[in-house]
Amino acid sequence: MSTAHAAAARTLPAWFLLLACPLLLGLHGCSELSRSSIKAMRLAVKGRPQVQPTAAEVAAKPYFQLQATSPEGSAVLILGNVDGGRQAWYGNHGVVVFIEHGRVVQTTGLGQDLDGVQLPADDPFARGLQTLTAPVSYRMGKDWSPGYRYGVPVDATLTPAGREQITILDQTHDVLRVDEQLDVPSLHYRVTNHYWVDPRDGFIWKSDQQVAPGLSLQLVQLRPYREPQP
Repeated sequence: MSTAHAAAARTLPAWFLLLACPLLLGLHGCSELSRSSIKAMRLAVKGRPQVQPTAAEVAAKPYFQLQATSPEGSAVLILGNVDGGRQAWYGNHGVVVFIEHGRVVQTTGLGQDLDGVQLPADDPFARGLQTLTAPVSYRMGKDWSPGYRYGVPVDATLTPAGREQITILDQTHDVLRVDEQLDVPSLHYRVTNHYWVDPRDGFIWKSDQQVAPGLSLQLVQLRPYREPQP
């Protein structure tokens, strides 16, 4: 299954500007996107803008939207493609963030990138993090560039951390927080990711993920794409 969607964000950092018009030709036209991108570029050169979209702004645009925040700033990304469980969320200049089951599995176009992930056959994210009742450990491999760091072993432990409430666009969600401790012995690197999970179906509304050493992304679902449930 494949779909294509596009959206315009009001303010974006330089490395996360939205897609240019060629991708959108034949879909929704370019005028609004062009005006927003020009405005975004002007704001980006003045510093590191932080996007604070309102519920009305998100509702006014009929696209699946994801807010991404890094140390460089934040932006609203658009869903460009769904291939099975793999979602591609697009920015400008070749920036793409690929997500499966709420986990970032690949990035392109950033200062350093996650080129790929080798996951275990019994992936806890595929089962659904809402099913966790006790800590679960597993091992995966990750590929990072630059530096030709391929197949780096990563030990991970997922731990349910209890119920919480989060607010997204003035709407409160009752969620489960799951913490993921990552340990990369070969790089002397340890970090903890956090996921805020819908207890009904495991959908991840919000996450803080270190996708590469020194590169963190916070992802918040503004207008989510919910995969059909069997």
